[in-house]
Amino acid sequence: VQLQASGGGLVQAGGSLRLSCAASGLTSSSYAMAWFRQPPGKEREFVGRISRSGGSAFYAESVKGRFTISRDYAKNTVYLQMNRLKPEDTAVYYCAADSQVRLVAVTTSAYDYWGQGTQVTVSS
Repeated sequence: VQLQASGGGLVQAGGSLRLSCAASGLTSSSYAMAWFRQPPGKEREFVGRISRSGGSAFYAESVKGRFTISRDYAKNTVYLQMNRLKPEDTAVYYCAADSQVRLVAVTTSAYDYWGQGTQVTVSS
């Protein structure tokens, strides 16, 4: 199983980025997918999660209204669209897969598989 995150980079505050997480070795429709991030010197934190069906998504308060998670089953890929970026969004972003059916899972221990991370830097 491999999750390959990509799309990070350097962007000015107020700008946008779209991250991708391509899954291989698993059928993504069998997993809820999530994004986490780890700011410099801090612990990894929950960003958002999308259900297996793609019919529901849940976001951290800090990104609600700015970030959107979507998924493309044909490409076995999950996306994180990030708009109105702020310097405090600077972090390494990770995608993760959860095989269990849960309403919400915001802790890292709930996830079975992780991508390698992609750096997002937002300049002021």
